[in-house]
Amino acid sequence: MSAPTIDYGDRKRLGVMVPSGNSVAEPELRAMLPPGVAMLVTRLRLTGSTEADLMGMLEGLENAAGLLADAKVDRIAFHCTAVSTFAPHLAGEIRGRIEGVTGVGSLATADAILDALAVLRARRLVLVTPYIKPVHEREVAFLAAHGIAVVGGGFMGINTNDEMARIPPGDIAELVRRCCKEVKTSAAAPDSVFISCTAIRSAGLIAPLEQELGLPVLTSNQMLVWHALRRLGVADRVDGFGRLFGVGSLDGASGG
Repeated sequence: MSAPTIDYGDRKRLGVMVPSGNSVAEPELRAMLPPGVAMLVTRLRLTGSTEADLMGMLEGLENAAGLLADAKVDRIAFHCTAVSTFAPHLAGEIRGRIEGVTGVGSLATADAILDALAVLRARRLVLVTPYIKPVHEREVAFLAAHGIAVVGGGFMGINTNDEMARIPPGDIAELVRRCCKEVKTSAAAPDSVFISCTAIRSAGLIAPLEQELGLPVLTSNQMLVWHALRRLGVADRVDGFGRLFGVGSLDGASGG
């Protein structure tokens, strides 16, 4: 019998902080990482979607960053869409706090979103989220602050990560289709679709929806992996998770 293959991340290690109630991000992120790139994860307390809940996730930031740095990770990612897009300046503050205590290069979900949209030259989005209205509206405002218009979309009004994880992917896909149909004939037709949130089962929807809609389809987990690989200098091809992995060549990407 041959020995089992165990991927210890001998090429690169990505440290990731996820909300404590999130059961979806880890399996989706790992499915997209190429061989030799490992993900080491820790959690920060977050189960709800109120302003106090979201900002409370940052209370343990330095401690969690230090724990990941102990494992000699090459990058540290703060991975929560709703928190990192809470305000235009917040992702930069998060990076500064992480790097200040660890000396390790860092990134946030908001950075991945903006980088991916820039590479795709996406300026007019259909935005679909599971969020409650205030969280959805803050994300729309965040995107607008960076020159990106939300020309259509919808939200599901769901408050907790546990509830988000139990949304059938078919329901998400149907909302995307409905929202795209509503703006299809608009003068401001969308150039891409963004299914936002790290806690919903969206990775398997990317390729079939792209084929059906004829538009790039982006998700929070997909963009985080793509952006992290760029920062790690890993140029491997990643198949099955949409057009994004085929643009913005990783060749020569900074690993610093």
